This record gives sequence, structure tokens and C-alpha cells, in this order.
Amino acid sequence: MHKHSHEFRAAILSSTALIGLLAIPEAALAQGTAPAAVQPQVAETKETGEEIIVLGTRRTDRTVTNSASPIDVISAAELTSQPTGNIIDSLKNIIPSFFSSTNSIADASTIVRAPSLRGLPSDQVLVQLNGKRFNRSALVQVYAGGDTGLSFGSQGSDMSSIPSIGIKSLQVLRDGATAQYGSDAIAGVLNYGLRDDAGIELEGRYGQNFDQQDGKSYQISGDAGVRGDWGFINLAGEYNDDGQSSRGATRPTAVAFAAENPSLANQLPNYPLPAQIWGSSPSDGYKFLLNAAANVTDNSKLYLFANYAKKHVDAGFNFRSSLLGTRPFTRTDGIVDQLGGRSFFQVPYYQTQCPAGSATCTAGGYVQDTNTFLLSSIYPGGFTPRFVGDSEQQFGTIGYKGGAGALKYDLSASLSKNTIKLGMYSSISPSFGGSSQTSFQFGKQVQKEFDANLDMTYDVQAGLASPVTLSWGAEYRKETFTQTAGDPQSYAAGPYAAPHPLFTQTSPGVYAPTGTFTDTYGPGSSGYAGTSPTYAGTDSESSYGVYGGAEADLTPALSVGVTGRYEKYKLSGGAFVYKLNSIYKLSDAISIRGTLGSGFHAPSPGQNNTQVLSTTFVAGQSLQIGTFPVTSAIAQFYGAVPLRPEKSKNYGAGLVLKPASGLTVTIDAYEIDVTNRIFISQNYTVTQANINALPELASVGVGGAVQYFTNSFDTSTKGIDFVGTYRTRLADGALNLTLAYNYNKSKVTRTDGTISDAQIIDIGGLAPNHRGTLSAAWNKGPFSINARENYYGKWVDAEDYPFKDSTGKVIAGQEFGSKLTTDLDISYTFARRFTLTLGALNIFNTYPDKIKASPDNPIYTLTNSLSDGQIYPRSGGPFGTNGGFWYAKVKIKY
Repeated sequence: MHKHSHEFRAAILSSTALIGLLAIPEAALAQGTAPAAVQPQVAETKETGEEIIVLGTRRTDRTVTNSASPIDVISAAELTSQPTGNIIDSLKNIIPSFFSSTNSIADASTIVRAPSLRGLPSDQVLVQLNGKRFNRSALVQVYAGGDTGLSFGSQGSDMSSIPSIGIKSLQVLRDGATAQYGSDAIAGVLNYGLRDDAGIELEGRYGQNFDQQDGKSYQISGDAGVRGDWGFINLAGEYNDDGQSSRGATRPTAVAFAAENPSLANQLPNYPLPAQIWGSSPSDGYKFLLNAAANVTDNSKLYLFANYAKKHVDAGFNFRSSLLGTRPFTRTDGIVDQLGGRSFFQVPYYQTQCPAGSATCTAGGYVQDTNTFLLSSIYPGGFTPRFVGDSEQQFGTIGYKGGAGALKYDLSASLSKNTIKLGMYSSISPSFGGSSQTSFQFGKQVQKEFDANLDMTYDVQAGLASPVTLSWGAEYRKETFTQTAGDPQSYAAGPYAAPHPLFTQTSPGVYAPTGTFTDTYGPGSSGYAGTSPTYAGTDSESSYGVYGGAEADLTPALSVGVTGRYEKYKLSGGAFVYKLNSIYKLSDAISIRGTLGSGFHAPSPGQNNTQVLSTTFVAGQSLQIGTFPVTSAIAQFYGAVPLRPEKSKNYGAGLVLKPASGLTVTIDAYEIDVTNRIFISQNYTVTQANINALPELASVGVGGAVQYFTNSFDTSTKGIDFVGTYRTRLADGALNLTLAYNYNKSKVTRTDGTISDAQIIDIGGLAPNHRGTLSAAWNKGPFSINARENYYGKWVDAEDYPFKDSTGKVIAGQEFGSKLTTDLDISYTFARRFTLTLGALNIFNTYPDKIKASPDNPIYTLTNSLSDGQIYPRSGGPFGTNGGFWYAKVKIKY
């Protein structure tokens, strides 16, 4: 452990210990205190209007300012005010420690994005609906690049299936909580509380980007609810249709092709746009939320809530140029490179096979005659595969909850299924030549989960300043991950995957050898390969857990809590975790709080069994990468071993300040140490000798790469959260000001050498270490104005834009500078029920820094871009590369 890590942890632990030391005299005085002392706290909550929190505690009288753990409460108005159909983008605009790339060309990661909280991956963040665990997506993040650098190898929830209009509020616990909620809650918990109100609300929104007038976005949403003495029913739904944007240049080879073949220029993919699109991918979909409850007795109810969503994404891939031969292209450093088209355009495919039984034409050989196939006959201007994904989300929970005196209970069961169907069109399976398909189905990935929970609380009068809230419960979980096989040509090796002899006919029935056809092509479709039957199948994991805890006000000023949990996984073994927290009220204006706990994340069946073969580009050169299960012979050939659970230690200390009426400030420091991080290894290059030793490697091919899941490193994450809110009056209207800031820095403290230097650099700097927002909301009568200034600190991407030393070691990545963006919207309500909103995100049209030229990422003068047309960072960085976006919205509410 490094010195600074010791110092940071010591400071947090000292602050936590101080709470207990200050409480000793208070606790001694409190032995005879009546338990009714908790009542003023409830009354204060009602007076201040603070929302009761249900996250991070089993008590029913906690708020943001008296919670021992840092919690953000995000209102429905904040979520629905964001002009996006993806709640991930809403959260990254609101929560400084929440980060997500936009993923322009990132295989299936374009379809299911992997966000990060406090620099930790998506599957170390537990997502809940109404306090119940939300299921994982079927997608495991295996795309190698800055787009997924913080969540590489993770399998988290797909929050994009949740419609914002159906959310009552979102509570964000910025603290480890696996002792309370089970595996995955290492970085924190996001709990979406669903609407239960009555009435009808309808919204319509249209918007588009400032530049090029692209990225057209449509959204229609609605919510309807009824309430009565019997209970309530609320149904919410959204439909979104988001168009494509383009912020790159075309490839230099496409420019050369158009210049040399003007009559075929319109045969270039995406014409007249760049042959390869760098920008947002078009998508559309719909999503629903149902929340209902029926009162059974005065103190109990039966409840049901469900989520259903479907989404379609049509993403671009890398351009395959048909330019014959190579051409000279000058770089900005004066060096001239020879760039050309893809190899399968360069030579004809000979299609006449040797006649059966020929003595002079060997079986498996081909006749070198005029019966040839040219790929340019299908794609004269080359082709850019279009990668399509269809996801379907199904989730439902049914439960019964109530109370009998001091005893409260909640029994529930959840069943879920997430399916991703992947495919591609405008492509080819090169090893099949002229008999190749041009569109492919890659198979499905299916994640199923079953969760059963029993949660109990009981308030015991113990002569303290409040009852002791005892909590205990149990959970059973089962996860099932399935991969189905794709089209045979999507993964198989065709006749042109291996060298074959060529012959010419010298006389009828007589042939002479003329050499060997060595322009061989790897198996599978170009760009991405489907799942082969070898790796298709179903795998599962089951677990059970039990927990117990206690919380109480030991004195009117001191509140403490403790929770312990044991969880046992069939494949991963057992783990015991704990959490201690406390808050001490020094005065009405100052409270100090602290937390200490442990956590874990068990490897999912998807992480243990995913197999994907795809093509990526490194320094302009195509590279076929295969990700294989640790149980496979291929992964074990390169040293893979069974996955183990990740384990964590969480430390937190904070201040809650209320120095003046309407002003609240919280400052929280934290450290999260995670061991045995599950990631994906660096690439291992396949050689012919490797294939000879393990023939299965032929599916990757010579020059391809293999990677696999591994518990490869430990990290330490340290940071500070600052949240200040101030409520006042301005120009006879209500003004709410919020300043939120997060400093977060992760560092790899141990590695076994299976992850790359670039990955290590990106873990510490891919997300800005400094992120802040200053927002103001003013309203008077029918008018309201919302403004937000966003600050994004500098960030680094070494995986995509490396800088290497003379030995080829990656020593740094490109640094992208800090930026400010401004968001503004103005609303007017008329006829009581109609609200018109006009607004814009990034109103000053700010872009991230452009990619800088380097030996590993040369810029070509013809297009002022990389060889693949990149101008801006491919991941989009913290706020994207689309520039400004304006929108108009109409809301009707009854």
C-alpha cells in the first residue's frame, strides 16, 4: 500500500473514530433518556420538507442531512428535464461522479453502454427499482478501447430501458453497501422509486444538433395513474427515435477512390457523408413501467411493478476500402505512408474446383481460369458493415409487505430476462468468396435472473434516544446466461481460409500446377463473428445470503448502525461482509459522519462463459480479437485460470453543514480499495506455431489476438464529493442554487502483468478527475428558468491514442483539456395544464480537443484526420462530440 493511500485512509478513519469519542459522554448521559426523543426528528423532517430516504438504512426517519451515508435525491423534474431518451445521459449531466462514454463505433457496447460511478465499473454499482435488485444486461463488455475502458469486462444493468417519466425520484447512495444489499454494491447504489400518483401526463419533444442539423431526436412519453382506498395503479411509457450524427472526415483512401473513379463515387458507403461515420448511431425503441399496489389490510399490501423495453440500434463500423494497390498519403509530420484497400479486394477468387478423380489436379485445389469472383462486383466502392442490435428487457416483481406493531416485513420475488440479438448487413464473410452472405445473424445472448427476498425490521425500546431498529433477512438468487449459435458463415471458415494449390489446364483433362493461392482470409464475417456451436449453451450460478443489522440514536446527537451479511455462491464460494456507519450532531449547524465496510462482487455466468470474435483497428491496421471463456482450451493455452470474486474495503468520512436558513452543504471523502478486479487481459498474438499446438486457434487466425477474463489487478480509488444547495428568493421568485463537485482518482496498486500499460493509465484518467456543476432553477408564477454550468477536468485516453517510448512501451496517452459547457431552458405554463419548454444543451457549442498527431496516431494532410477519419476522440469523452443540441418540449398534465 502506498504512503498517500495510508495517509488518506488514516484521515478518514480518524474522522470516523472522532464521532465515537465525542459520543462517549453523551451516551453516558443518555441511559435514562425516553425513547420518544425520536419524534422531534420526524417533526423536523415534516417541517423542512426533506424527502425520507429508503436507501442505505432500514429506518423510516432518515433524510439526506441526517443520513450516516452520503445520498443524493434526484427529483422527477430533474430527470425529465434532460432532453435525452437515455437515462444514462441524464445521470451523467446531473451526478458529477457518474461517467459514461457515447460509444461511436464500439461493437455491441454501442447498444448497451457501460457507465461508471466513482471511476468503478457498471457491475460494481447496484441498480434497484423500488428497492429491489434490477437485473443485468445480457451483454458483457468485451470491446477493447477507450469507450469501455472503465467497465471493460463488466456485466451491469442496462438502465436505458427505464423511462424517465415513470420515476418518482432517484436516490443515489455514494457508499459501499453490499452488507445491506448483496453482491455488486461496491461503488454505490442507484434506487429508482417509481411513480404512484394519480392523473395523466403527456410529453412530446423534438430536438437536433446545432451543427449539420443532424442527430434529430423525437420523444413521446406519458404517464397515467389512479388511486383509491384500495391502492393504486400507475403506468408510464416512452418512445424514442434518435438520428445519426457525423463528426469525422472520410478516410483518405475513400477520397483517393472518388478522385480516380468519379463515376463510382456515389457507390462509396454513406455517400455523401464520410464512408465511415464517427458520431452517434441511430436508434429507436419504447419502454414501459408499471407500478401497482392493492391494500389487503390496514397495515399490509400486495404490490407489483414491472419494466418492459425494446430497443433497436443500427451502428456503423470501419470502412473496407476497394482501392486497388496502395497510394502515397502525406502525414502532418512529413512522412509519406502507403495506404490501400483491403486485401480481399486486391485479387480474384478462383472458383473452379479440381474435377473429382483428376490425377493431375489435386483434390482441394482450384483451376486458375476465368471463372473468378471479384468482391468489387458487390461493393464497387468498398463497404462499411452496419452492426445492428435488438435488445428486449423484461422485469417483474411481486411482493407482500406490511407491519404488525413494531414488526415490519417485506416478502418479494423478482423474475427478469434480458435478450440481445446481434446481426450485421452490408458485409461479407471473406473466406467464403462469391458464395458469401452479405448479412448475418450472430446469435442471441440471454440473461435470466430470479431473486427471492425476505426483509424484516423490528423496533425495540432500549432506553436510548430512539428505538433500536433491528433488521434481518434472506435472499436467494439464480442467474442464467445463454448464448445461441449464429449463422454458420458468421463464424465458420470457408474454402478460402487456408492456402490451396492452383492449376491450369494444359490439355483436355490434364492440369499443371501454377503455384499456391495464399491470399487467405480469417473465418467469420468481416467485422464481427457470430457465436459458434462450440461456445453456445447455457450456464448458471446460484447463491443465497443472510444479513442482520441494528440502527439507533444512542443519544439525541449520535446515531449509529451496523450490518453484517454472509453470501454463498455455488461456483465462487462464500463471503462475509460488514458495514459500520455513524453520524454525530455537533450542533444544529454541524454534523460529522463516517462509514467503514467491506464488499464483494461475484463473477457472473456471463463473465465466466462469454465468447466473442470481432475486428478492431489499432494504428490503422485491422486486428481480429477473440475473447474466450476462462474454461476454454484457448484461454487456458495463454494462462487463464478460474475467476474469483472481487473484494473491497470502503472508508468514508464527511461533514453536513447547515450554517444558514436554506443553505445545506455536504462534504464527503472516501477511499475504495478493490482486490482481484475482474478485467480482460491484454492481447496475446496468435502465431502459426500456436495454431499447430492448438488447432482451435485457427478460428482466430495467424496475426489475430486472444484475450480472456482475469482477476488481474487491485485498485485504490480516493475522492471527495461536495454538494451545496441554497434556497432563496430573487425578483419575487423562488431561486434554488446547487453546486456539486467530485474529485475522483483511481490507481492500480497491483497487477499480475496480464493487463496492458495503456489500460492501467486509462483506469486512472479516462474519466475526468475533476467534475463539477453549478445549477440554478428560478420560477415565478407560470415562468421558470433552469441554467447549468458544467465543468469537465482534463482526461486521458492511452488505449486509443498511446504515446510510446523507444522500446514500444506505452508511457502515456493523449491528454484532452478541461472544458466548460452551458445548458439552459425556459418554460412557460399556460391554461394551467400546458407547459412549453425551449432549451439547449451545450449552448456555446463546445467540442472536446481534437486528436493530436503522434507516431502511433498520424494525421493525414488530405483529410486532417487519422487514417480512419477520426478528428475527435472516438469515445466522445465526458460530454460527447456532437456539440450543441437545441430542443422544444410540450407537456400536458391533468
